[in-house]
Amino acid sequence: MERKGCRMVALFLIAAVVFSIAPAASGQEKPKAEGAKKEAGAFAVVRMVVGTGVENREPEGAADKFAAATEKVYCFLEATNIPKDMEITLLWFAGDKQVGEINLALKQGPKWRTWAFKNLRGLKGDWKVEAKTPDGKIVKEITFKVE
Repeated sequence: MERKGCRMVALFLIAAVVFSIAPAASGQEKPKAEGAKKEAGAFAVVRMVVGTGVENREPEGAADKFAAATEKVYCFLEATNIPKDMEITLLWFAGDKQVGEINLALKQGPKWRTWAFKNLRGLKGDWKVEAKTPDGKIVKEITFKVE
C-alpha cells in the first residue's frame, strides 16, 4: 500500500507540473524556449578613428594630429547591431566650415566597417568629422588637428 501511495503522489506531482507549465489559452504570451536568442542591442557606432589609411579593413596611422604635408585623412567607422540596410553620413569640418559630406552604406547585421577619406588640401587647424544617421542624429564625432 505504501508503494501505491508513493506512485499516486508522484503522478499527482507530475500532473501538477505539466498543467502548471502548459501554454496558456490562445492570445496570451507563450513562455520563451530555453536558449532563445537574446534581443539584439541598439544600433551603435562603436569605433570611429581618423588615420592615414585603411589596410585589411582596419585603420592605419590613427592619430589626433597630422602634419600639414599629409594629403589624405581616412575616417574609419565600425557600427554594430544594424537593424536594416541604411546609410550613415560623414560630415567633414575644417574649423567651423563644412568642407565635405559623404554617405556610406551600412548593411543589416551584427557588425559593419566602412571608411571614407578627405583630401586636406593643406588646410591647417582644427578638424571634426560627425557621423549622422538618416534621421539626422549625430551618433559619433571625432576631432583632429592639422599642423
